[in-house]
Amino acid sequence: MERTVASVQGAYFLTTGLWPIFSIRTFMMITGPKTDLWLVKTVGAVLAVIGAALLVAGIADQVTQALVLLAVGSAAALAAVDVIYASRKVIAPVYLLDAVLEAALILWWVAALLL
Repeated sequence: MERTVASVQGAYFLTTGLWPIFSIRTFMMITGPKTDLWLVKTVGAVLAVIGAALLVAGIADQVTQALVLLAVGSAAALAAVDVIYASRKVIAPVYLLDAVLEAALILWWVAALLL
């Protein structure tokens, strides 16, 4: 199950990370206007790299403790940012949907590690 969750999270992070790099216009249509586009694209690039690492590890069946820490830690960090800044109305409420998805990924990791 670890392979599957790593692959799914990897695909999600890779896709959402590349999205603002390749189409900042459509990204902002969904997530709201941004002022520091370089920062949005930088975060996207970092997420894409994390996603690629998770995807490769899942496909190659090389899910290590370090990779699980990266997966769960990055999902938790993103969920925290989503909830904190959406509740303060700094970012659009649509980010709460991402927080739910990040929480689901964390729970999936917990299930995968316990089974």
